Amino acid sequence: MSAIASYIELTKPKIALMVLVTTLIGYFLGAGGIDSYLNLFFVMLGTALVGGGASVLNQYLERDTDALMERTRNRPLPSGAVAPQVALYMGTAMCVGGVFQLLWCVNIFAAFLALLSSFLYVLVYTPMKRFTWLNTSVGAIPGAIPPMIGWAGATNDIGAGAWLLFLILYLWQHPHFFAIAWMWRSDYKRGGLKMLPTVENGEARTIRQGIFFSVLLIPASLLPTLVDLSGWIYFFGALALGLAMLASDIVFSIRRTDEAARLVLRTSLVYLPVLLLLFIADARM
Repeated sequence: MSAIASYIELTKPKIALMVLVTTLIGYFLGAGGIDSYLNLFFVMLGTALVGGGASVLNQYLERDTDALMERTRNRPLPSGAVAPQVALYMGTAMCVGGVFQLLWCVNIFAAFLALLSSFLYVLVYTPMKRFTWLNTSVGAIPGAIPPMIGWAGATNDIGAGAWLLFLILYLWQHPHFFAIAWMWRSDYKRGGLKMLPTVENGEARTIRQGIFFSVLLIPASLLPTLVDLSGWIYFFGALALGLAMLASDIVFSIRRTDEAARLVLRTSLVYLPVLLLLFIADARM
């Protein structure tokens, strides 16, 4: 792997893409369209810098545990492709630079939310993974903040729609990441990370928690229509998606296999982009 590719990998491009997509949707819904392409550019640039920097710092802090796990041992830091000190400087510069760019070019709300997201992800969620399975619920907070950054960047405020997007993303992440944790539970245990499937009675609790959050996701996803932010096309689409998500978790609860967990993961990966597209297509601006 080339040096440039290693540095790009440190920013976790797939996660960065999801962050930028949800930020864009928050901006679009908050502004009722694209009101300023220059402002949108600054919002996206700052969010990308902070999000990418947080991913770099996350890997800097987890470089020892990453070296113990099969799924992460070939990452740039445990493999030796990038020096730890370089990653520390890189991640810090990206986070600080992104926050100040948002503060200078966008507004204080967007900058604060980006700072809060990176703080929670790097300094709260990352160390929590060594001590408690509740790290997933804490880590879901920074994962749900990007659409709020987009909304705040467009409106200089945090409206009801931004909070609804936050709620939906927060709930969605639980069955999504519980499925991942189940599939890699042996790896997480080897790395000493306290993901839910690795603790006492954790496998049964993982299944119950997945169903619990999938149930909560259904009414939460219907709220945009009930508060007149979206129409009935979105409502029935969200209902169908929510029932599909719940059905995959029920199948998982019956079979309790890696393949069933993978079904939950695949369903969640279809659920979110389709739901967000429905939200945009049927938004009442």
